[in-house]
Amino acid sequence: MTEETSQEQKVETSEEKGPITKDMMIGDVVGQYPQAAEVFTKYGLHCVGCHVSPVETVEQGAMGHGMPADVLDKMVAEANKVIAEGGPVEAHKPAEPVDLDKMDLTVTDTAINKLLDIMKQEKKEGHYFRIAVMPGGCSGFSYHFDLEEKPKDDDVVKEKGGLKVVVDPGSLEMLNGASIDYIDSMQGSGFKVDNPNATSSCGCGNSFQ
Repeated sequence: MTEETSQEQKVETSEEKGPITKDMMIGDVVGQYPQAAEVFTKYGLHCVGCHVSPVETVEQGAMGHGMPADVLDKMVAEANKVIAEGGPVEAHKPAEPVDLDKMDLTVTDTAINKLLDIMKQEKKEGHYFRIAVMPGGCSGFSYHFDLEEKPKDDDVVKEKGGLKVVVDPGSLEMLNGASIDYIDSMQGSGFKVDNPNATSSCGCGNSFQ
C-alpha cells in the first residue's frame, strides 16, 4: 500500500464522521436527510423507500445488496459529505414564500371516480383525499395518498368534480402542475402521478427527485 493510498483512506474515514452511521435505520436516514437517498442509489442501494427501510440498517441493506465493506464506508462518507455541504432538506417547508392560490394540480375524471368508489366501499363518503410529498422512496421523495375526515389547519383544500382534495403547502409547491390519474392495465393498476417538477423517478413510479 502506497503512502498516497493510505492518506486517501484516512481522508475518507474522517469524512465518514457525520450524522449518518452504518447502524442507523435506512428509513430514519432518508427521512431526515433525503439527499442521502441519491448517494445510496448511486452505489446500488436502490430501495431506500421500500417496506424494510424502517427496520433495516444501512449496513444490513448494503450487505444484502452484496456491497463490500470498503464500498459501504465510502458510501456513508460521501453521504455525510453531501449533508455537510447542503444541510438537511425539509420536504414540507417551501424555500421561499409562494402564492398558493396560483398553484394547482389535476385529478383526472378516472381517478376521481375511482376515489369516490373507494370512499363508498369503505363507508368514508365525504372524506378528504390527501396527497402529500414525503421524504423517502427510491429516488429521494415519495407520494403519499390517504383518506381523512377533515383537513389540517394549514392545508390547501381544492374541489375536484365532487372530490375534496387536501394538500399541505410544501407538498403543493412540489406538485404544482402535476396530474393524478388511475391506471388499470395488464401491467398493474393504481394511482399514477405525472409531475413536471420531478427531475427523475424510479421504476415503480411512486418516488422521484
